[in-house]
Amino acid sequence: MQDQNGQGDSDTDGGGFDAEDWSRLVAFTGRVATLDDVQARRAVFALGDSEDPAVLDMDLPQPVIWWDEDGEQGAVAVQAEVHAGAFGEPMEVLGLILPDGDAVVALLDDVDLVDDTDPHWRRLVDEAIDPAAANED
Repeated sequence: MQDQNGQGDSDTDGGGFDAEDWSRLVAFTGRVATLDDVQARRAVFALGDSEDPAVLDMDLPQPVIWWDEDGEQGAVAVQAEVHAGAFGEPMEVLGLILPDGDAVVALLDDVDLVDDTDPHWRRLVDEAIDPAAANED
């Protein structure tokens, strides 16, 4: 899980996932997370400087393809919230678990929601677990 500064190294059960067992990841739903939730490893993030935070209505856990500076990665969203900052523009924020168990925070705009049967998502997850699989194609 990650703290408010984006630090952390594992999901709610201490491990990663593969394309077959991702649905066992425990989602944080029902309310906006607090720092206590992050420290107890129930949530990926807690945003303290937010106006009118709310839960983002979406089914969790949810397979996603996350677009970051290194390209695209298969991940699973386990937390979803809407936060408004000083500028008032709402941000839809997700807590993601990566196949290796790392947790990251991403904007909803930076992910594609996919089904777990999506071959591209499955390939990204497989390659994250076994980088040699990328060379087998």
